[in-house]
Amino acid sequence: MNDQQHPYDPYYPQPQIIGYDEYGQPVYQQPQTPQQGQGQHYDPYGGQQQQPQQGYGYDPYGRQPQQQQPQQGAPYDPYGQQGYAYPSYDTGQQWTAPAEPAPAPATQAAPTTPAAPVAAPAGVPGQRPASERSAPARQPVGDDDREYRTEQFSFIEEPDEDSEDVIDWLKFTESRSERREEARRRGRNRLVALVVVLVLAVAGGVGYLWSAGKLPGSSEAEQKGNAASGPQKRDTIVVHLHDLKNGGTSTALLVNNATTRQGTTVLLPNSVVVADEEGSVTTLGKSVEDDGAGGTREAIGNLLGTRITGTWRLDTPYLENLVETVSGIETDTDTDVPGAKKGADPLVRKGEKQTLNGRAAVAYATYRAPGEAEAKQLQRFGQVMYGVLRKISSDPEAATVTIQTLQQILDPSLPEKDLAASLARLAEHAKIGDHKTALLPVGADGTLTEDAGGSVVKDILGGKVTAPEAGEVTRVSIRDGSGKDATETARIVLINGGYAFVGGAEAPTRETSQVLYADDAQKATAAEVAKTLGLPATAVTKGEPSNAAAVTVVLGQDYKPQGPR
Repeated sequence: MNDQQHPYDPYYPQPQIIGYDEYGQPVYQQPQTPQQGQGQHYDPYGGQQQQPQQGYGYDPYGRQPQQQQPQQGAPYDPYGQQGYAYPSYDTGQQWTAPAEPAPAPATQAAPTTPAAPVAAPAGVPGQRPASERSAPARQPVGDDDREYRTEQFSFIEEPDEDSEDVIDWLKFTESRSERREEARRRGRNRLVALVVVLVLAVAGGVGYLWSAGKLPGSSEAEQKGNAASGPQKRDTIVVHLHDLKNGGTSTALLVNNATTRQGTTVLLPNSVVVADEEGSVTTLGKSVEDDGAGGTREAIGNLLGTRITGTWRLDTPYLENLVETVSGIETDTDTDVPGAKKGADPLVRKGEKQTLNGRAAVAYATYRAPGEAEAKQLQRFGQVMYGVLRKISSDPEAATVTIQTLQQILDPSLPEKDLAASLARLAEHAKIGDHKTALLPVGADGTLTEDAGGSVVKDILGGKVTAPEAGEVTRVSIRDGSGKDATETARIVLINGGYAFVGGAEAPTRETSQVLYADDAQKATAAEVAKTLGLPATAVTKGEPSNAAAVTVVLGQDYKPQGPR
């Protein structure tokens, strides 16, 4: 049942919220009470004076036909709009609210007493939900400012001077630690830089001394001297140049000393005396023609006491093709080489750094002027070989291609790859100037001279005469000082006795004969040689045999030719 004095009105205007208390509860504006003695009753519409309806029906929205202008401090009426149409529930007709009259002057407004805030009763419509009651306390604000500001909240922290001091102290200590760490880092960098500079300085100084040859054992001469004092590794091949046009041959040894890193071309005169397969005396030139590559290679090895690994037969047409393949050579020529026809321009002109093609190189290598010594022609052959070595590639594979281009049939002792490898190693020395040419010293009679053993045989070929190994034939040479021309007779006796005859020479006339040996291991062999020739045992003495001979017999006037014993 509705209260007769306060009937329930669903459109009863909700009280105006003017703020919140300290517990978060809303505070409403208290309605104005009538002054004593005036007899006014309670206005459920919050002090709003209703006007007569002027014959219109009941307004369920509680709208006033005429909205008065709110006074200073009066609550805001959201429904105070002008000219809105509202439906009439009694008549069903639409009622239009008239426009509000102009506001009354401020002097006519009745003074009002400020309403004291009261707590809203429980269950009153318009009360905020419980979820909103936990909002922070807010100070009342005017009608013209409904936004919350940060200073209205009680939990906003105020700046503290102590916190600023703490921050400043933390910044100070942090910057101080960073400065210390930076100082330590700079110190380490300086130390590392100093060590690097010292290492570079020491390395540079040692490198300079080494390059200048001022360090002990670092000079090239000392290195080669140290290498020469020990065992050395040599690779020796023999090359025979066959002149198919004019006839004749030229022989040279190509020596690669891997220990001293030195290349050498040793020129062998055709007049040098060697022993053939039967032990008979013959010349090198005749041995090349009669004994072939294998027999001559063995005869030269026996004569010089060195090991020759292979033979390269180089005919003049192949030499011409080889020079053309390497695009010509350059050398200093010592003479003019005339052309093939009389009155033609010379094939080669005398001068320095002359460029020779294949044809000119062959003509220069084989040229020997009338009455000229054989050694001159050999020297020209050596120049051409040196020029070829300077142009051949030092790469074994590339050198192999060059040799294959010649399409030459080689000796089985020296296949293409082996020949190319030997030439490539020699070319490596020739390109940097570590290659020389030497002539084997030979006397007029074809025997080696005394200085040949030191300058060529020992130093270049390493052919110092040593005791023959088991199964080898003892090499014996003869010097005839008997005045009876007994060399041939003694040679036959030695060959029949199973010895290898390696050369004979004339010697000054002397009364007694001698049988010389250098190595104590050859003393017994020397005694057997003396016995074979019919010489007394007192003739055996230690001395210096001829080059490439284990035993040398010096015949005196006491020698009497006779058969072997």
